[in-house]
Amino acid sequence: MRQLAGYRRSILGRPPLKNLFLELTLRCNERCLHCGSRCGEHDAVPELSLDQYNTILDDLKRDFGTRQIELDITGGEPLLRRDFYDIMGYANELGFRWGMTSNATLIDDRAAQRLYECGMKTISVSIDGLEATHDSLRGMRGAFSRAMNGIHALISHGGFQHIQITTVVNHRNFPELPALFELMRETDIDSWRVINIEPIGRALDTPDLMLTDGEYRRMFDFIREKRTEGYPVTYGCSHFLGAEYERQVRDWYFLCNAGIYTASIAANGDILACLDIERRPELAQGNILRDSLKEVWEREFKIFRSDLSDLNEKCRECDQCEFCHGGAHHSWDYDRNRQRVCFKDILF
Repeated sequence: MRQLAGYRRSILGRPPLKNLFLELTLRCNERCLHCGSRCGEHDAVPELSLDQYNTILDDLKRDFGTRQIELDITGGEPLLRRDFYDIMGYANELGFRWGMTSNATLIDDRAAQRLYECGMKTISVSIDGLEATHDSLRGMRGAFSRAMNGIHALISHGGFQHIQITTVVNHRNFPELPALFELMRETDIDSWRVINIEPIGRALDTPDLMLTDGEYRRMFDFIREKRTEGYPVTYGCSHFLGAEYERQVRDWYFLCNAGIYTASIAANGDILACLDIERRPELAQGNILRDSLKEVWEREFKIFRSDLSDLNEKCRECDQCEFCHGGAHHSWDYDRNRQRVCFKDILF
């Protein structure tokens, strides 16, 4: 962890952009209670056109090349765009590697074939409980069966490098973790990503979904137990977990990648760090329709390249701030300058 802290300090002056998230749309056919972006409430938000995306991709190849950057496609539900395959087909022609986050409700055998043809390598599909729970959390009857059908269509097609299922664990679906594990074990996926609900976006309106301290501990113990048994279960990139759990529940140590390895282009063209971070005018670093991403990456993102702990006395005086740096930006309360999710005194 000290080596990583030292490495982070060494690259802050010129960090390498590795992952670029493209939020193709904020439209969605589901209404998830925990959606960080409040997708489905933004149908009037203007979207970048096919021609604009083609220009963006041309500029990316010129300025960054195609080996350094991986494109991460998200939404909303990206497949709601009628020109989705045109956008990603062009990205593939240019030589970009790309993966996608999807609810998979629009994926059938034909869609799986088209995704393969336009170069998709990886996909993460959300399954947030057993059938009744998943449908309830996602606000769509039949969401579970359609998502599972989409997953099986991808598996049956073959040829994809990694098919992952992501589960957002909350107070409602927490008791279903053992049954969900059996479902994942029976499904020929490459990994199961288990993450906790975050107090962001629409989840702020449903505080009863937040996990208790005891549920947090049991969730991390569950992940560690399954990994010890050799199953490809992992926690996500969020949050510093203390020395006991770091690398026990995932393959890497905590480092908030926002503005260090990761940038994003929002549906309206705003240049952001991580798309899960609260949308505030002062956190937008520019707009791709008027600004060069290369210049913005090299000159801006300053707030993301300093420690959040500097903004909060309690964090600043914490004996773990060398490794935590104030925690993840997406769960930071920018009005009160404090962290909404801290596992000190819960896990360590």
